[in-house]
Amino acid sequence: MTNTNVPKIKTGYVSILGLPNSGKSTLMNSLIGQKLSITTSKPQTTRKRIRGILSERDYQVIFLDNPGILKPGYLLQEKMMDAVNQSIKDADVFLIIIDIDADPDGSKILSNNLVEKILAKKTMPRILIINKIDLSTQEFVKNLIENINKRNLFEKIIPISASLSFNLHEVISNIVEYLPEGPKLYPEDIVADENERFFVSEIIREKILELYQEEIPYSIEVLIADFKERENNKDYISAEIVVEKESQKGIIIGKQGSAIKKLGFVAREAVEDFLQKEIYLDLRVKVRRKWRSNENMLKTFGYSRDKE
Repeated sequence: MTNTNVPKIKTGYVSILGLPNSGKSTLMNSLIGQKLSITTSKPQTTRKRIRGILSERDYQVIFLDNPGILKPGYLLQEKMMDAVNQSIKDADVFLIIIDIDADPDGSKILSNNLVEKILAKKTMPRILIINKIDLSTQEFVKNLIENINKRNLFEKIIPISASLSFNLHEVISNIVEYLPEGPKLYPEDIVADENERFFVSEIIREKILELYQEEIPYSIEVLIADFKERENNKDYISAEIVVEKESQKGIIIGKQGSAIKKLGFVAREAVEDFLQKEIYLDLRVKVRRKWRSNENMLKTFGYSRDKE
């Protein structure tokens, strides 16, 4: 005899799409309840697609945090957009984000060619997220929702503040409503499918984005060269900061090593907070000329086609 009280399991992929610096990573972190994607005030912080997994008794949501949608200017940005396109193919539900502060009427994101293609197909549920409403007024947000609703583009329009975790329960409940039924794809006790090396490299890169100005953060990549767990001592992590020019190497290191010393201190604290244990962090700077436009180097840095 069938037990009708057994809850139906709903599982699926939710692709988070928006322009650079619209709050995609902050939204995923807030929905998961844990910081997985690095976040800074600089655009193009997210370079690779990151999966965040939210598991509850009767559903599992696999969020796909993507790089911001942009027109590629060099090969690295082309790879970033490859990740976005792969997420579009994988998605069961789309979350499209309007940054109400930078794009008050939503025209920038809604007129983007990639987003227009998604909206034209109407084959997958689409939820519009109006983010950063704490920087606007209730009346303005209400009028924006009414104007977009008239266009009949979305199943739902939800105003939120990702940074303040406001109205996120509404986002989750609507996502679950549109997810397909199916078994959970990941163990319930994990929130991401990347390893510790990946997250440590991202944390170091986040601190570089925060500490250095101008073009430096966009010209760097971070590789974990060594990661040793030691029973009777601090874990040892060796990281290589890759830059494109000798002058950038000098800026990263700073006068008498002052800049990299500061970077090492704040990065070590952040990595220890993430790993929940003490580490010894060794930072080295290497020059790899024009790595952002070199196919082989980009593959070495993990910018090949996203894994299935």
